[in-house]
Amino acid sequence: MSSLGFRPDSKYSRVFRFVTHYWLLSPWMFCALLAARVASTLVDVSVPLASGHFVDAIVSGTRDNPAPALWALAGLLGLVTLFQLSRQAVTFLLNRMSARAITAIGRDAFAKVQRFSSDWHANSFAGATVRKITRGMSSFDTFTDTLAFNLVPAFLVVIGVTAVFTWRWPMLGAIVGSGIFVFISVSVALSIYWVSPANRAARELDSKMSGTLADSVTGNPTVKSFAAEEREDRLFAGVALAWGARSVISWDRAAWTGLVQAVMLIVLQGMMLGAGVVLWSRGRASAGDIAGLIATQFLITGYLRDIAQHVRQVQRTINDMDDVLDFRDAEIDVDDRAGALPLAAERGRIVFDDITFRYKGARAAVFENLSLVIPAGQRVGLVGQSGAGKSTFVKLVQRLYDLDGGRILIDGQDIAGVTQASLRAAVGLVPQDPILFHRSLAENIAYGRPGAGRAEVARAARLAHAAEFIEGLSKGYDTLVGERGIKLSGGERQRVAIARALLADAPILILDEATSSLDSISERYIREAIERLSSGRTTIVVAHRLSTIQRMDRILVFDQGRIVEDGDHAALMMKPGGVYRRLLEVQLGTGEIAAAAE
Repeated sequence: MSSLGFRPDSKYSRVFRFVTHYWLLSPWMFCALLAARVASTLVDVSVPLASGHFVDAIVSGTRDNPAPALWALAGLLGLVTLFQLSRQAVTFLLNRMSARAITAIGRDAFAKVQRFSSDWHANSFAGATVRKITRGMSSFDTFTDTLAFNLVPAFLVVIGVTAVFTWRWPMLGAIVGSGIFVFISVSVALSIYWVSPANRAARELDSKMSGTLADSVTGNPTVKSFAAEEREDRLFAGVALAWGARSVISWDRAAWTGLVQAVMLIVLQGMMLGAGVVLWSRGRASAGDIAGLIATQFLITGYLRDIAQHVRQVQRTINDMDDVLDFRDAEIDVDDRAGALPLAAERGRIVFDDITFRYKGARAAVFENLSLVIPAGQRVGLVGQSGAGKSTFVKLVQRLYDLDGGRILIDGQDIAGVTQASLRAAVGLVPQDPILFHRSLAENIAYGRPGAGRAEVARAARLAHAAEFIEGLSKGYDTLVGERGIKLSGGERQRVAIARALLADAPILILDEATSSLDSISERYIREAIERLSSGRTTIVVAHRLSTIQRMDRILVFDQGRIVEDGDHAALMMKPGGVYRRLLEVQLGTGEIAAAAE
């Protein structure tokens, strides 16, 4: 398996397995395409020979009896017509086969990327990922077109012509065969070992340029807030200049390769026509044969010139398909196990059974031999300083990462053995920084339950206190929110996310700093809504603002991956030197502690 962090040189075998798989999605169409392509190429090879026969018919005929020449002309025109018809058949078949294959490639790559781990997405540029997928799709299209219209017919032509010449004139056949072999060998060697490395370097910078562009455009509000437009201009210009320099090297190498090929073609043409003159002088070739040879050498040199160009094109498309192939071949860090069953979560009891977890590359474990039971329906608050393990705790409940030891149970079922879709359907989440889609407010709220009606959406919005601002908009629930919800304030995005989680009606509710972006009045409204809707539902609330969790049934205090205090607000406030009390003192001030403890 290839790694997403390191890509080896392109392996031609895996590329051809990849493209063959998508070609054969339509096997009958592929076979029909191949047959039409072979037929059109054979007809193309026959045209120069028919031209020579037409010239001989004119030379040997008389004006009184033009029938042989007319028949030869009819045969030539018939072959030309048949070539055009078969070539158009190839085009129509290829259009349909390519559309189906390219659609499948995009769908499969998108599905695989969607299932990569949270770590992978956190460490990848979204713009670069999109660019790699779309570039792989277009490269497959170019690769298929190049083979169908250029390389396959070119090889058939040169092989067919060489065979005919060898049969009729062994000397000419040897000249043509050896010349073609040298030309193709040199062209392929230059393409693979000289042009291809430069193409690959330019491709890497192309992805980086797309990623930098997407990163700056997405972060434009931050750019504006720091008046950093010129700084971002310089950053992008630096990447673009590096790409330009690499691209010039790539293009220059292709141009030099073209010059070498042009010289070889001139030599081959001279050798073919010189051999034809020798054959004519010895009486072994007629005027029609020489005319056919002239037409054939134009045909061969044209195909060979294209072979060189198309070999470079194929090499470039193979390089460009590397990223999509890496996506396909990469292992998914967190995947459903074989035979995984849907989670049957009715009550929402959560058990951490002696779990150990460490992030990849981290020296120390976040949790080590942690055991904990959260009864069904209990409302639990998680507090502690940043980095104490609170957010990791809720991510493990969602199985965004796999454990290094132990297990997590929901209603007695190990979440590692159930399908991820059913697990996450059982967990409603409101993150600290909710991300909305550039869709309508109604679609964003109904995302957790796509079949919900407008009345259900509106009810959830009212309970989350989002209806107040939504119903004041000119388009109401049909208002588009902008990319990542940028047209809404932080508090408005948070309320929409809360409405989305409430509408999903999952047995387990997780709020990760869900009220952090709200003003004091909105926070009070949301606290009231959470208290009403969390009744009878297992609820986990991560909070830095401790006023959010004072009415929780239970509060867990985290410190460096350990639970150092466990109790309700009143019990924890009874500990004068306790961590929870100390955190509250920092937020409220020691003068207000007595009131908070009551």
